[in-house]
Amino acid sequence: MKEVNIKPLADRVLIEPLAAETTTAAGIIIPDSAKEKPQKGTVVAVGAGTKDAPLTVKVGDTVLYGKYAGTELKYEGTDYLIMRESDIFAIL
Repeated sequence: MKEVNIKPLADRVLIEPLAAETTTAAGIIIPDSAKEKPQKGTVVAVGAGTKDAPLTVKVGDTVLYGKYAGTELKYEGTDYLIMRESDIFAIL
């Protein structure tokens, strides 16, 4: 995981989505047009939280998030998602 110069504000976190599955458990190759968006990723940067709710995730955590959660952004050729911590379902 590389260092990024993006600092999320308040209760937002920056996530690098894990690569989408390219084959099924049975070994069938999934074409690009049929791949689903990943719902798992690695936390790359976290905001400072709010005074009422400090953040519970930290850099390096692998998390599960909602299928349509967050805002996609591309930074230095890498795709990221920025979202509120409340959009994260679990830490793996």
